[in-house]
Amino acid sequence: MSALPNIVDLDTQLATQSPQEIIRYAVESFDNIAISFSGAEDVVLIDMAAKIGKRFQVFSLDTGRLHAETYQFIETIRKHYSIDIDVVMPEASKVEQLVKAKGLFSFYEDDHKECCGIRKIAPLRKQLLTVDAWITGQRRDQSPGTRADVPVIQDDKAFARPNESLTKFNPLANWTSKQVWDYIRENNVPYNALHDQGFVSIGCEPCTRPTGPGQHEREGRWWWEEATKKECGLHAVNIAK
Repeated sequence: MSALPNIVDLDTQLATQSPQEIIRYAVESFDNIAISFSGAEDVVLIDMAAKIGKRFQVFSLDTGRLHAETYQFIETIRKHYSIDIDVVMPEASKVEQLVKAKGLFSFYEDDHKECCGIRKIAPLRKQLLTVDAWITGQRRDQSPGTRADVPVIQDDKAFARPNESLTKFNPLANWTSKQVWDYIRENNVPYNALHDQGFVSIGCEPCTRPTGPGQHEREGRWWWEEATKKECGLHAVNIAK
């Protein structure tokens, strides 16, 4: 891998490119790059990357609290694209300590940050130590409070190794939910069965519910908390400014 141009300049350059062109640039620039997979946007990324034909890795965070449909979805994607998916799990002892001290549903009483920190953030941090770049399905319209300014490419200081850089690509930053679903339907891309039950943004089972007409997609996540806190920390670089 050759040295990348200045991140800000590169973002300006890539911002006008299609998601496919951004993904192509990403996988051709980095040999050790992974797609973070959980939702509909991420499967679009996998589909696009598979059509490019370059080697890429895929990982998915298994918090231990996902819907049964989500586990089935992971297996469907593995078989459909004939790819390996690195299913990353939290440290069992940390989960046991939390449950013993606070029970299985402490997040309803305080907030979701502690549980997400153990079940999602720590495993993600460990996984990202093994790669030089990662690709996510973030869109600017997903969360106006925290993702409105998401760039197409960024220096992920939140999860980088000490004294090293970690490049993060967000190829769908400029896309809307409609564009994602148009792509899914036009290309026969598999999706989580929960979407047909009114779920838009899907996370852990206790913390996700369907959204109604007129509701923003993130309103189905951590609905008992204040609306501007709809992040778990996976994209901490968005708010660590």
